[in-house]
Amino acid sequence: MSNKSATCGRRQFLKGTALLAAGVPFYVPGKLLGKDGAVPPSEQIILGALGIGSRGGGVLQVFMRNPDVRFVAICDTRKNRREELKAMADKFYNNTDCVMYRDMHEFYAEQTKMDAVLIATGDRWHTMASIVAAKAGKDIYCEKPLSLTIQESRAVEIAVNRYGRVFQAGTQRRNIGNFQLAAKLVHEGKLGKLTEVHANTLSPGTTHDWLPAQPEPDRDVVDWEQWLGPCPWRPFNEAYIRGGWRGHYDFHGGGILEWGTHTVDLCQWANQSDETVPIEYWPTHNDKGEKTARVEGKYANGVKIVMRNDGWRGLGTCSAYYEGTDGWIETGDTGRMEASPNLRSELKFFGMPGTSPDNHVREFLDCVKSRKKPASNADVAANAHIASHCAKIAWDLNRKVVFDPVKEEFLNDDEANKLRSRGMRAPWRI
Repeated sequence: MSNKSATCGRRQFLKGTALLAAGVPFYVPGKLLGKDGAVPPSEQIILGALGIGSRGGGVLQVFMRNPDVRFVAICDTRKNRREELKAMADKFYNNTDCVMYRDMHEFYAEQTKMDAVLIATGDRWHTMASIVAAKAGKDIYCEKPLSLTIQESRAVEIAVNRYGRVFQAGTQRRNIGNFQLAAKLVHEGKLGKLTEVHANTLSPGTTHDWLPAQPEPDRDVVDWEQWLGPCPWRPFNEAYIRGGWRGHYDFHGGGILEWGTHTVDLCQWANQSDETVPIEYWPTHNDKGEKTARVEGKYANGVKIVMRNDGWRGLGTCSAYYEGTDGWIETGDTGRMEASPNLRSELKFFGMPGTSPDNHVREFLDCVKSRKKPASNADVAANAHIASHCAKIAWDLNRKVVFDPVKEEFLNDDEANKLRSRGMRAPWRI
């Protein structure tokens, strides 16, 4: 506490004591005592946010609707985003308190009372932003994918555990009822012995092309150097900052990572493989010998994993399918479920869509208070990401690869091992 704050605090205390001595009631606002449903400041979770776009904005509003959250600061490389988020917060709280930052390090240096941070930047920044947040002593809710490489996936987990932080990846389907029930039925043996798990993914491909150069904006409008962060330099183009970075290798891990961080994660969960990853991966080919968007693999326990973008039953995006010796089950983001006849009596309809972060955010907040690990903690998220990265490497190389989950390296495969990490532009490093 500064000397100024301490002096003000003493004055208030002495003033209140004098009023009480004179028989004058000393009024304390009910919200400070937790009355009328209000959460007293001592129990509030102070939240900041980094890089908030459309998805991040929706998640942030869920955070703010929880009465024990106080959103205080936004950090973004884009001026219009900073101003939009400040306006939203100021309207919500009916004040002008939300502070804006362009630089992440200044954000952490000044917001010392901040307990947690929501990270919803583009994929290229998730690893670095999470590690910096952990070092700054903040708990972290980070949108997926949390990494662009195998190395980055593990680096986030190591930093989170080293600094004792609570971490929740934005893979919210672990807290959605229909996905929970599907995994529960597998774990209870209702499908018999599990034989296959299928993850709904998108096309794995990415491009190394650059968009045409455009004049770089003023740094306060768009800080292009900060926007690029650890990625290789390339000239500015407005399409990148409007979401057009997707599909570009420097910024994006392709469609298997994009959706696989949700659906491969669900398969890991169903197979009770949260502490490991598949050991083999191979791309598939059509009748003409052409590579498809599908990648298949195998776990050490013999269960097959299939990452595909076709053949689904229309139950919603990010679907998952599990098959065993005695039956099968499939579900997706609509909350609906389908299964083999012998399992249909077990099914329920869940109204909450798979895209909803409500339960996931609440679990994170509860874990910030209890210091327990949430469902999508850094350990399980890292392995789901590593599995997705391995599949993308097999697809890029157009051949089978064999992975050692303990050593985290491909067996006798220098070409594949080089793809486990990427160089970072100075001064960024992990």
